[in-house]
Amino acid sequence: MSLYKRPLGAGSMVAGAAIGIAVLVFGVSSLRAEANSALTPPPPMPVAVIAADYDAGLHVEDLYPGIVAARRETALGFERAGRIDSLLVDVGDTVSAGDVLARLDTRALDAQIAAADAQTAEAAAQTALAEDTQNRQAQLLARGHISQQRYDEVATSTRAAQARQNAAAAAADALRVQRDLTVLTAPFDGVITARLADEGAIAQPGQPLLDLVEAGSLEVRVGLPRDVANRLDTEAVHAFITDRGRIQGQFRSATGVVDRQSRTVTVLFDLSETSGVAAGEVIRLSLAAPMEQAGFWVPTQALAEGRRGLWSVYVLVRQDGDRHVLQARPVETLRVEADRAFVRGAVESGELILASGLQRVTPGQSVVPSQTEARAQ
Repeated sequence: MSLYKRPLGAGSMVAGAAIGIAVLVFGVSSLRAEANSALTPPPPMPVAVIAADYDAGLHVEDLYPGIVAARRETALGFERAGRIDSLLVDVGDTVSAGDVLARLDTRALDAQIAAADAQTAEAAAQTALAEDTQNRQAQLLARGHISQQRYDEVATSTRAAQARQNAAAAAADALRVQRDLTVLTAPFDGVITARLADEGAIAQPGQPLLDLVEAGSLEVRVGLPRDVANRLDTEAVHAFITDRGRIQGQFRSATGVVDRQSRTVTVLFDLSETSGVAAGEVIRLSLAAPMEQAGFWVPTQALAEGRRGLWSVYVLVRQDGDRHVLQARPVETLRVEADRAFVRGAVESGELILASGLQRVTPGQSVVPSQTEARAQ
């Protein structure tokens, strides 16, 4: 058997070479197509914009919260200790000045007053006897039957008896005052807001038993910056915003002292009885805050933080057709509110500003306006 191999023919070699060339051409075409697709710029990104609309000046209102309180509020209690005999009011009751609110048990005190009256009567009898004796001694002195020394001793005894009578009467009066203090009355018209004890309890001197809040006379305390407080006119009427609308309050006084913690001055306003607010309610003082500098409003999400604490906005600069390029422009914030800011800077009136979505774009990026938002309100 012969081991000799037959050499490949020229036709086979040519076919193999043709296949290799075809593969190479296909690969080069694919790479060229990928390169061309990579060089093709992406389409402009649609963005929401807002037009810069300048105002010659800013006229807004600043709101300062304040707490409504009664002009007078007190915790009522007895000046002396004793057992509570009766409490005549409860929480929510409306009382008038002089109304009896509570009483203490006075049986022991009445007995002390009776004893004091008896001592006063005894002293009065001794005084009467001393006066009669002095009158008789005066007659004897006139006749020369007694010495002046004897008469002076009798007169001194009379004055001492009178002093003892006065002391006894004063002690009885003091006990009567103590009995008067066992009746607790309302010092002014108001509403009972708390009842802290019941009948039978032992009240201690000064222990609060009832809380009384004056009805009708309300005030509101507002903390204002010192320069704002100094601009308020005496007895001027100002507007307050409540949950039920606007009410009027009259400026009464200001402390003039800056609080160490809040750095504000406390200002007091009187509210009318028909204001419809209640003590403890939070309302807001409305004060006009004019600003003569020109600027325009933008949403807060349109502000981009720049270098060194500055702010900027992205302005759409037209290139061709509807295609625009983002350009960062520095601005100065004149006033910042919850969802908008009043700014001024290198932006012309009517230029389009990126309204939102700053995190999705970069300066120089190609964009196209898709939605023009209304002016920031």
